[in-house]
Amino acid sequence: MVQVQVRVPENLLKSMDEWVKEGKFKSRSDAIRMVLSQYEERERTREFFKMLTERSREAKEHPEYLVPLE
Repeated sequence: MVQVQVRVPENLLKSMDEWVKEGKFKSRSDAIRMVLSQYEERERTREFFKMLTERSREAKEHPEYLVPLE
């Protein structure tokens, strides 16, 4: 892993510390890693949905290109 320095507003730091205190995360670093992972997953999901939407549009415009599943 690589260490980075991050500046966050004090209110977010207090929230993070509460999450750690409540046992939701092991540490501040753990909380930040989880939030980044969730953001990354959301972006992958968004890209996948965009691709599906495009394919759906193409299928409607050119149904003759569809391949039967059987």
